Amino acid sequence: MIAYLKGKLAYKDPTYVIIDIQGVGYMVKISLATYSWIKDQELVMLQTFLHIKEDAHTLYGFKDEAEKKLFLALISISGVGPNTAVMVLSSLDTSELEDAIVSGDYSTIQRVKGIGLKTAQRIVLELKDKIKKDSYGESASMGTGFVQRNNKLKQEALQALITLGFPKAVAEKNISAILKKSVAEISLEDLIKASLKSS
Repeated sequence: MIAYLKGKLAYKDPTYVIIDIQGVGYMVKISLATYSWIKDQELVMLQTFLHIKEDAHTLYGFKDEAEKKLFLALISISGVGPNTAVMVLSSLDTSELEDAIVSGDYSTIQRVKGIGLKTAQRIVLELKDKIKKDSYGESASMGTGFVQRNNKLKQEALQALITLGFPKAVAEKNISAILKKSVAEISLEDLIKASLKSS
């Protein structure tokens, strides 16, 4: 099992990064929280989890042990696969998710694309005691590095939403609606997060 990767950041996208380790590029799927944390670091170290299926070996990367623990807890639940777990961690930061689970707030968890009431209930039921016991860590500081509101921002957000499984038309509509509502400049990760919640 690959526990972590430490190397040069060769490419960064809101949904994945490529880390160059001695000439080998590792493609690693990430959440928006991890994307935000990476910012413009040249050298990165990500905690990782290797998901093996018959047709694919996929690496998932996390900014810290707390996010990785939550991911592993989520995928231990029937009906929650790795991509859904990343979607949850992209839509809700660590502390929001923990609070929702501990307080039995199904509606917050249900706001995540692909999570229905039954899955939200299972997440709360199966993780409530675990989270109270472990207290998965400090709330994720989402550092918002403001970005110019321009076509590049829209395109990157659109690409991320399409990668996460949104139809292009829906993604475009969500992005436009959020940009219209935003008074201040909005960062890419905040725009994607808001778009995930508005669907």
